[in-house]
Amino acid sequence: MTDAVANGNQVDQSPFSSPTAKGVATLPVSAFIICMNEEEYLANCIESLGQCEEIVIVDSGSTDGTEQLVQQYVDQGWPIRFMHEDWRGYAAQKQFALEQCTQPWCLSIDSDERLDDSLQAALPELIEAPENIVGWRVARRAYLIGFGYTPEWVRERHNLRLIRNGQGAFDLAQRVHEGIVPTGEVLKSKRGSLLHFRPLPIDEQILKENKYSTLKADQVIAEDRPRSIVRMFTSPGFYFLRLYFLHGLWRCGIPGFIQAATGSVYSFLTESKVYQRRALQRQAPFDDMDRPAIVQREPRKVEVAEAA
Repeated sequence: MTDAVANGNQVDQSPFSSPTAKGVATLPVSAFIICMNEEEYLANCIESLGQCEEIVIVDSGSTDGTEQLVQQYVDQGWPIRFMHEDWRGYAAQKQFALEQCTQPWCLSIDSDERLDDSLQAALPELIEAPENIVGWRVARRAYLIGFGYTPEWVRERHNLRLIRNGQGAFDLAQRVHEGIVPTGEVLKSKRGSLLHFRPLPIDEQILKENKYSTLKADQVIAEDRPRSIVRMFTSPGFYFLRLYFLHGLWRCGIPGFIQAATGSVYSFLTESKVYQRRALQRQAPFDDMDRPAIVQREPRKVEVAEAA
């Protein structure tokens, strides 16, 4: 093991060493994660949660080394509760994980996310909020191939990720982009971000957008919400403009353009699928070249005059 000296005490800095061994003071926070086959990403997520008194990991059937990786952290004293739960859908799975949390504050984090240094530094202050504040919205910064993590001033929308236990729940009607619905006032953290590290090449990212747009379209159909055809022409463009200019991806060069354009593809696919699903509900496909079966008739006898 490699030791480092801090404040006159030896601090264990070896891989998998627990927050206590590293001399990290814990906070009354339960971080909760859902995962399946996330061995490649999960370690850095866990490492960023050293301040948390509890880490709840709900696995839905990993076949890679996810469980073995987690066990290494458990063996070193990390406060991890690892459990299996069959897949319920994104919102329901996260709600199950949230319900396992025992600390006063709960932090929702994905296995490919991690708290940056600023957010870790801000966490003690955030949980000291007045009683009327039930949660905090946190920014997220993506890793872009060819650029790296976006700068602090280039952020995605702030999402509610830190919530008082019992003061919020996931909307189970949301099939994708699920979020916590709070019972009280929520503020936006001005410090720190969640770092999102899943650098998928464009061909893989498009497959992901296709999957998510299917879930979103199915949700719209299930809710029977009116959807103007105009959205197919306007929504993809607005989606791109929001990401590229409002969120600042224009500052990230070509990688930022690709990220914004990929988002607009998700929007276009969603609107297209909603339209086509409703069109199929109105009328099943038919081939207008189809004809009724030709009636079979007896061949007509043709009399041939005999030659004189």
